[in-house]
Amino acid sequence: MQIQDYLNAGKIAAEVRENARKKYYVGLSLFEICESIEREIVQKGASCAFPVNTSLNEVAAHYTAEPNDKKIIQETDLLKIDLGVQINGYIADTAVTVCYDPNFDFLIQAAEAALSEAISIIRVGTKSSDVGKVIENTVKARGCIPISNLSGHSLEQYTIHAGKSIPNIWSIGSFTFLPTEAYACEPFVTTRDGLGFVREGNTRNIFSLATRKRTKDAEADRLLDHIWEKFNMLPFALRWLTLDWDEKTARNLLDKLLKKKAIRSYPVLVEANGQRVAQAEHTFIPKEDGITVTTL
Repeated sequence: MQIQDYLNAGKIAAEVRENARKKYYVGLSLFEICESIEREIVQKGASCAFPVNTSLNEVAAHYTAEPNDKKIIQETDLLKIDLGVQINGYIADTAVTVCYDPNFDFLIQAAEAALSEAISIIRVGTKSSDVGKVIENTVKARGCIPISNLSGHSLEQYTIHAGKSIPNIWSIGSFTFLPTEAYACEPFVTTRDGLGFVREGNTRNIFSLATRKRTKDAEADRLLDHIWEKFNMLPFALRWLTLDWDEKTARNLLDKLLKKKAIRSYPVLVEANGQRVAQAEHTFIPKEDGITVTTL
């Protein structure tokens, strides 16, 4: 494990996240927000680990801006900004929720408190089920509901979801945290009127490579090679392809690759009762006496 790359990626991710937290986004489009945050990551000397997620209100995760996305932030919107930074494939994954309507401060505070309480108990040997229990209890004590079918995850080089899940509720079955792995903890919180789980929406605008097997279509194969060279196994957005292909051609090629199962797509995830969702997230590496939070 390349500790220094994780630390360097985390430092940049934390700076970018805190800059995002302070900005006033009302009146800006999701396209402008995604592009500006991704540009900042690159300007700081790193690469994006995945397209910046700008999930609004009841959309919990997996929405990134379409090319020239015209969705504009309103005063009452609850905006989750989930960003990833990678250096040599070693990832920092972090998120913040911003809103300018004080009526939803309680949701943001519940997510942040749950993350803080979870981080306070983790060290080498801690059980993931105990972390889920702390998150659930913290969220419920604040009159909110955790999203039960979203979770944190282990990280590996060029792999965001590396096989282990950190639950946001108490759960049967568990793993213990190791000092040789990096993890992301990310509580998702909804209102007491929510159902506490997400369903898949219709929009799919984030993709990743599934196989490099040839498709027998020359242009589709050229796109496959481009994806591998630019993004490896990490997620990418349609927006990122429009420098090399026009939007219509890129969409058609992506459809071909999806049908061939050469790439996969990620549907947006929506709170099942249409209630708003807040999120907070840090990346960390466990130690014997606590953790190193790379994204502080």
